Amino acid sequence: MRVDRFLSNLPQFNRAQARLALAEKRIKVDGRVVIDPHHDIRPFCRIEFDGHILQAGKSARYFMLHKPPGCVSATQDPEHSTVMDLITEPDKHELHIAGRLDFNTSGLMLITNDGHWSRRLTLPDTKMPKVYYVETEQPIGLEYIAKFYEGVYFAYEDLTTLPAQLELLGLYSARLSIVEGRYHQVKRMFGFFNNKVVHLHRESIGPLILDSGLAPGQYRALTAEEIAQF
Repeated sequence: MRVDRFLSNLPQFNRAQARLALAEKRIKVDGRVVIDPHHDIRPFCRIEFDGHILQAGKSARYFMLHKPPGCVSATQDPEHSTVMDLITEPDKHELHIAGRLDFNTSGLMLITNDGHWSRRLTLPDTKMPKVYYVETEQPIGLEYIAKFYEGVYFAYEDLTTLPAQLELLGLYSARLSIVEGRYHQVKRMFGFFNNKVVHLHRESIGPLILDSGLAPGQYRALTAEEIAQF
């Protein structure tokens, strides 16, 4: 939200008074004087007027979780355990998932209370690479590499997937990097060759790699350095 809109929504300011307070350098955001009415603020910002707190701000929280298979990527589910059931944090209801995984897919999940941060991660325009380890029922041929880079046509959505990079690891295993998050995308890409995916594990999102010390079901807070990478 723009800072002038935030101020004018408060009972002590109308729009003109909000702009005047900004022009007179009476507004601070996170300890710094702000005069630009278009300055973007978020729920985590501390906002002051003449030293009086208008918004105390919250602490942004970021976690990586090793999602086990057989767990739903949701806040609640009537039949199955969810990834949020694995979280034991205060005010857990404020957290949400940044990028889902299928029920039987394991690997890196990011959980946060920062909607701006999670949208930046998941918006298609960001083209954030996601790397998966894949095992299949049938052998994976060299022709998969060219086809995945060319793109696979999905008739239901009437679209072709963006170029993806495939690294063959063995006769039945590979590492795939994609920049989209279409519905069952990896399984459908291998389905082009009528090859069933029997194991799927997300290793990384952008520069963030799943901590090898986290067992399935475990999580930890991201470090300041990891957050800054995004």
